[in-house]
Amino acid sequence: MIPVVPGKPRGEHARKGDDRYIEGQRLLVEAMKYLAKDDPQGNRNAIELLSEHFRTQFRMTDRPN
Repeated sequence: MIPVVPGKPRGEHARKGDDRYIEGQRLLVEAMKYLAKDDPQGNRNAIELLSEHFRTQFRMTDRPN
């Protein structure tokens, strides 16, 4: 068994959220909601594009590029 110091973050550096990154996520979600509310069928392609960007850029990683 390898002893571990309690409370010490794992890895080299503790991760902390980047406010710009979180704000970017929020803005993408708000844009998709707005487009869906305004004209869901007419804006379907735009919503899918934003959704794909959100999924690949934010959901597949846990930190900004």
